[in-house]
Amino acid sequence: MTGFPAGEVRDDFVPKADFLDRRFHELEKENLWPKVWQAACRLEEIPEPGDYATYDIIDDSIVVVRRGPDEVAAYHNACPHRGTQLVDPTENDGKGSIREFLCPFHGWRFGLDGRNVEVVDSHDWGGCLKAGDTDLSPVQAGIWGGWVWINMDPDCQPLMEFLSPMAEMCELFEFDKLRPAWNKSVVVQANWKTVLGAFTEFYHVQTTHAQMLTYTDDYSTSRGMGRHGWISYAASSGLPVSRSPRLPPKEVPDFREYLYEYAEQFTGDLQAMMTDRAYQATQRLRTEVPADAPPGEVLGKWAGFIYEAAIESGAGWPDRLTPEYIAASGFDWHVFPNTAFLHPAIEAVLWYRFRPYVDDHQRCLMDVWSFERFAPGTEPEVEHQTFADWRDGDFPLIFRQDFLNIPKVQRGMKSRGFKGGRPSPVQERAVSNFHRALRRFLEDPHSDDDLGPEPQVAVPPS
Repeated sequence: MTGFPAGEVRDDFVPKADFLDRRFHELEKENLWPKVWQAACRLEEIPEPGDYATYDIIDDSIVVVRRGPDEVAAYHNACPHRGTQLVDPTENDGKGSIREFLCPFHGWRFGLDGRNVEVVDSHDWGGCLKAGDTDLSPVQAGIWGGWVWINMDPDCQPLMEFLSPMAEMCELFEFDKLRPAWNKSVVVQANWKTVLGAFTEFYHVQTTHAQMLTYTDDYSTSRGMGRHGWISYAASSGLPVSRSPRLPPKEVPDFREYLYEYAEQFTGDLQAMMTDRAYQATQRLRTEVPADAPPGEVLGKWAGFIYEAAIESGAGWPDRLTPEYIAASGFDWHVFPNTAFLHPAIEAVLWYRFRPYVDDHQRCLMDVWSFERFAPGTEPEVEHQTFADWRDGDFPLIFRQDFLNIPKVQRGMKSRGFKGGRPSPVQERAVSNFHRALRRFLEDPHSDDDLGPEPQVAVPPS
């Protein structure tokens, strides 16, 4: 028993110990991170055989290497001789290219397949070293969505079973064809789950991002999808472009201009989920669509113009998507335990990863990618930037608004007067589902291997 039973979590209650108790963090160190699938790196980061990238989670450093055109492998980044890290995660962003692994301390060598190639003065050991003793320690690796996923547990659930049903509901979006437009990491002064929780619900939009209400019908719904979480807007599928009912009604005589203003806001305030093609398509609406066209027609034309521009540019488009598939896939996914992404724009996806900052349960390293679909050969050269303080990172407005609140949440939870979170059983259901699944995973990593989607809850009358 862990001392943190899953039964303490309700749809409307999450104990504060999950965010504050060092014992909970120690349980995660032993029972979560070494046993769960995590997105380690993008395939395009290791395009050629011998290219590698590192992924660090608390005390474990994992090196992912491309062994061949269609083969990747992962190993613990530790020489079996004395534990020396074979590659430096702090050098060149933890990336590089090698023909073989060479220990920088005593010169032991290893092939890309992890097998030992040379032990210097091996005769010293006589018959002490058995077959496999001097090989690198392997880590499970799999590929989905353009990501290399790793798991340190040799008895883990297979990757595609673990990612279900998210993988089936998002496969047709072709995430593997996306490339970063920008990539930033930042240390946030809060537990990793506190930070994660701000990016897996839309309930906070009406206050934290109140400027969005002019163009966003913000009421949302969410549900558990096995261990994972699904979040979407309740009023419509795809982009919820309409004035929030929380505001006084206001006539929109020209929806073309309204949509242009929406695109302007997204381009400036988020700098993601809006390609230049999509922005320029709002200009085309002004000349090719009547001013009195109804909203549905304008949105349909906008989508058509974006598609045409994507095809003409050579970027392409996922050709098997249907409106029904897009609607079922929702707006935002939380992939257990530490990944989240927003994908309704199809060609522009915002992707997050959260983990403890080194071994500090009061700080989080948050990685952010703004992905877009580019024509082959036109992808920008993107420098990964890391910041110790978000104020130094030139983050867009929406991020700044979140970063102001998150440390306040972490500090406020320490109050003796605060007993635990009270998430909305409708709009924040994915949050409570995650904490329940996390506690069960800490007890037994296979406890929810066969857990399917829960029914979508009905939106209660206001």
